[in-house]
Amino acid sequence: ENWGFFEVMNHGISHELMDTVERLTKEHYRKCMEQRFKEMVASKGLDVVQSEIKDLDWESTFFLRHLPVSNMSEIPDLDDDYRKVMKEFAVELEKLAEHLLDLLCENLGLEKGYIKSVFYGSKGPNFGTKVSNYPPCPKPDLIKGLRAHTDAGGIILLFQDDKVSGLQLLKDDQWIDVPPMRHSIVINLGDQLE
Repeated sequence: ENWGFFEVMNHGISHELMDTVERLTKEHYRKCMEQRFKEMVASKGLDVVQSEIKDLDWESTFFLRHLPVSNMSEIPDLDDDYRKVMKEFAVELEKLAEHLLDLLCENLGLEKGYIKSVFYGSKGPNFGTKVSNYPPCPKPDLIKGLRAHTDAGGIILLFQDDKVSGLQLLKDDQWIDVPPMRHSIVINLGDQLE
């Protein structure tokens, strides 16, 4: 109610699946994206910047769309194991998101399914997975991770690395660290739901 965020443990997604998603995501980054990111950093001279850069996100990312139509087969370099695991993970995340939306309905005094129906639209809901890596930055005092932002969507489920902190929330004009917890899912109520 006051933060727009909460963290969920015991959410029903198996720890084994989450560990596999994390492992394959890191392998995919090392195999397919790390060199491209290093080349981008070098081409822009970001490894030798001398003053703060405020208009750049230090992030290597790609987006998997699940609904209304999947783009999984169009993403280059995804091996079959990774594609299969991400499809399985998406099914579990969708179930969790729908359950959370129903709980929000209950807490707001709305009939079950109301929020889901509002987001359904004419073609069904938009649902995807943004896969992000935040490589070590040579100038962390001059280049931040992601710029301050809000998320436009309805409900955002964030599976963050449990070893590297970095997620912060702005509350009462102060940035508050969100300590990573193994196998948790951080829930962000996006701009549309707010």
